[in-house]
Amino acid sequence: MISRYVGVDPSTKTGIVILDAQGNVLKKIEIEGVGEDPGRINDVVVRTLRLIERTDCVAIENFSHSSTGSYVGQQYAIGWAIRIGLYVRKQSYIEVAPNSLKKFATGVGRGSKEDLILPIYKRWGFEDPSDNVRDAFVLAQIVRAIHEPVQLIKPQQEVIHNLLHPPKKTSKSKNKRGK
Repeated sequence: MISRYVGVDPSTKTGIVILDAQGNVLKKIEIEGVGEDPGRINDVVVRTLRLIERTDCVAIENFSHSSTGSYVGQQYAIGWAIRIGLYVRKQSYIEVAPNSLKKFATGVGRGSKEDLILPIYKRWGFEDPSDNVRDAFVLAQIVRAIHEPVQLIKPQQEVIHNLLHPPKKTSKSKNKRGK
């Protein structure tokens, strides 16, 4: 029986939100690693995985391929290490693209982190100063909506549908040299 829904926004400051089946916040935290890399990365990963129970349903924000800056390598390392930790446990999770997270929260798949603040508060009454925790909250709501009878607006229904039935990837046309 699933009783908890976990959203994870992996980064150098990893946001985690755990909801119960009714959508109540059981825990919200932003984890920032201590020490120097790679120990700091390991600290974030270990502390994150300790919060996730075997029976939890987990949603992780997928990598943002448009991210820049010196922290991007660390962000990818943390994201992959959390995924590997869940894999080793044989615990499944869903990955949610950043634009799908935004669409679920706001009704459109674009906007800044600040553009999510008001829609998240209006829809769920949730607020937190950390954009990582806010993202984790939306991720937890997404995975909850997959498993619980939650009333959704049309853009949210589309996000859930695309997560459960991903569109077929079209292969890029092959090089037509020699024709």
